[in-house]
Amino acid sequence: MLSARVRRCARCWLPRPVCVSCFYMDTKLFSYWTRWADRDNLNDLHLPGVYAIAISKEDLSGRRFSWIESIAYFGMTNAAKGLKSRLKQFDNTIIGKRGHGGADRFRHDHPKYEGLVQKLFVSVAPYKCMVTSNSPADLLTMGDVAKAEYECFAKYAKAFNRLPKYNDKKNSPKHSKTRRVGRVSVA
Repeated sequence: MLSARVRRCARCWLPRPVCVSCFYMDTKLFSYWTRWADRDNLNDLHLPGVYAIAISKEDLSGRRFSWIESIAYFGMTNAAKGLKSRLKQFDNTIIGKRGHGGADRFRHDHPKYEGLVQKLFVSVAPYKCMVTSNSPADLLTMGDVAKAEYECFAKYAKAFNRLPKYNDKKNSPKHSKTRRVGRVSVA
């Protein structure tokens, strides 16, 4: 007998929020939108997961995550230090260091950190697992994290007929590849 407490997918009847055959990122997995400066206050940042970054002049903080056109980037991590570490790499890169390819694309259009972070918002979808484990359950969860990022791309592309701006590598150059002023090439 099935437990009444387990939410199930209406199409395939597998447990929610993850059902293999028809999975689309469930908006309930994501945190509320949070100002970039307040990102360390988000829950479960020690876990792997998917994150959405939006650029908006309108204050999104405290709002429930939704598929909005102002989402500029989706990313994911299965790193041992979790979402907090990956978001720190993103922050370091928009400051001017290296380490995050997506953030390097933001810098191309937004070279000034202070101007960008005032309109930057983040929402995270953490996944509970031990990333250093080789247990089948943890390995499957890490696969779910990677798949979830692509599900986010698909859901966004279906809604807006394009990828988020800084996930679109063809139309969004990296700052580090286009601003080579003062560098000397040694053959």
